[in-house]
Amino acid sequence: MTADGAASPVGLVTGAARGIGAATAGRLLDDGWRVVAVDSCAGDRGDEVLPYALATREDLDAVVSGHGDAAVAAVVDVRDRDALQQVVQDTLGRWGRLDAAVAAAGVILGGTPLWETPEPELDLLWEVDLRGVWNTAAVTVPAMLAGPDPSRCRFVAVASAAGTHGLFHLAGYNVVKHAVVGLVKGLAADLVGTGMTAVAVSPGSTRTEMLTATAGLYGLDGPGDLADAQLIRRLIEPGELAAAVAFCCSPEGAVLNGSVLHADGGFGR
Repeated sequence: MTADGAASPVGLVTGAARGIGAATAGRLLDDGWRVVAVDSCAGDRGDEVLPYALATREDLDAVVSGHGDAAVAAVVDVRDRDALQQVVQDTLGRWGRLDAAVAAAGVILGGTPLWETPEPELDLLWEVDLRGVWNTAAVTVPAMLAGPDPSRCRFVAVASAAGTHGLFHLAGYNVVKHAVVGLVKGLAADLVGTGMTAVAVSPGSTRTEMLTATAGLYGLDGPGDLADAQLIRRLIEPGELAAAVAFCCSPEGAVLNGSVLHADGGFGR
């Protein structure tokens, strides 16, 4: 229950086992939310196209550990819409409501110019980074619209500075992150009159495993070498992004409807 006696809001976060997703799940829990933390937990069994290991079940369990009945872990790949739908049904059965969905699951691939990019790389980016967001919206938005107070419900997609800027040797990633921004804008238009809102959050270089993989694609010594692309001249911490996402999930976050929150430290400016 919240301080005013209302039922605690319920959020669903994908990509919740580590990085921005994990930090967001933790922030919402700290703010009094009940959270369903979703991740594929594929570890080193992830798609063979990926040059790095994905999060594990142990990572996901660590996110929900210590939060008692307020946190639930669900091992689901965002490419599997039926499985995501079942998670939503389980959430409604457990808590009777869903108030926010944060689509944070994603992968990074690249390192070559567009004309040398293998099709399997583009296919995986499209399926996880875009279709995964689409699937998450498709199963969560109807549940939120049917809930007790759609005007307080939020859909938040984690996009990227790559959804605005063109990044060297990351054409495929640019494509899908631009598409995520378009998805959010279209969804916000579809939600007119419902009170529910949709927003994209575009991080810059954030201290995550994906950024370490990005540095590897560029042959850099480490992710810190990417900090100079941002006016703040340092890497962003996952908790800073989580705070931005949490605001988007709040009642006050309605003012961001249909927009892109550039939480990128002044990337590329």
